[in-house]
Amino acid sequence: MPDEVKVLIGNKEIAHFISYQVGSDLFEAADSFSLELANPNFGNLEKEIQAGLQCQLYVNKVLELTGIVDRVSETYSKSSHTITVEGRDLMGLIVDSYVENEFKTKENASIQDLAEELLKSVPFIDRSKIIYGTGSKDRAVPVREEKETLLSEKKDFIQIEPGRTVFEALKEYALAAGLLFFNLPDGTFVFGEPVTRGRAIFNLVCRIDGRGNNVLECTRTRDISQQYSKVRVIGQQQDSVFGVGDVNKSGEALNEDFPFAKPYVLESESVSAKPENQAKLIMNKQNFEGFTLECKVKGHSQRGRNLQTNTIAHLKHEGLKPPVDKDYLVYARTFERSKQDGTTTTLRLSELGILPA
Repeated sequence: MPDEVKVLIGNKEIAHFISYQVGSDLFEAADSFSLELANPNFGNLEKEIQAGLQCQLYVNKVLELTGIVDRVSETYSKSSHTITVEGRDLMGLIVDSYVENEFKTKENASIQDLAEELLKSVPFIDRSKIIYGTGSKDRAVPVREEKETLLSEKKDFIQIEPGRTVFEALKEYALAAGLLFFNLPDGTFVFGEPVTRGRAIFNLVCRIDGRGNNVLECTRTRDISQQYSKVRVIGQQQDSVFGVGDVNKSGEALNEDFPFAKPYVLESESVSAKPENQAKLIMNKQNFEGFTLECKVKGHSQRGRNLQTNTIAHLKHEGLKPPVDKDYLVYARTFERSKQDGTTTTLRLSELGILPA
């Protein structure tokens, strides 16, 4: 059966599109969408779709995005009359919102305290539903695991300078705890981790003999231009024992698979107690950005389930050299419909456990 896509904007339901593109990415600041609508005159559609309205996008009756309309463009000619609607999910509000100058230093505060403070003035966000811990972007398992994490630890003080966005502040402290800051399709915000193990939910197949193939196109890129054989972090840390002077600190991470010697050195005015951990994060980011794997498939679902981010997909591709037969994290997904290609989904895959920060 063909995939069913519909959008609710305000009180108006729309199910007929010339084209659309709906993105979802665990590692991007906000998921975006673009819809091209035809015959906008019926039902005064051009009056009912306005920038600033909330919207919900459903694929096969499953909520895939909750967001805000950012831009509405109308194009009229003798042969056609179309409206293009563009927007982002609720994370877009946090990306756009800046910390105001009345923000005060919080003492003995956790990341949860910080989130409560920074998000209280942002509209449309239900702070009571924020998930702290190891949440999942898979709406089938949006569970909260009650366990100790760095998010619950009280810090001596937290200070956010005016002029930074709310998203930048929250993302920084989430990454310090080794977690991501993202939101679910229903608008719930999560401080959590991407999946690193488990069974593959989706199967992507491209065999030489064509048996069971469902991959239309696959691109694999390896780029070592921004990768290094060694990352070293050096700097000074305030002496916490005596309260005076600075202590020189350094730490490094090695990339055993890099083909030749190529060191990267970061000199920081203030380093953490374990600079080797900071070096590992930098190397992870370099390794993530140095490998891209993108697959395009027909439709938006597989075996009755919409293709989703933060899931594991198994890719068996005999055409690539060398061939691939392994599990990957689906970290980004784009639903798309166009006159040229019809209804397709593009998936971006990464190695399990390798994060871009």
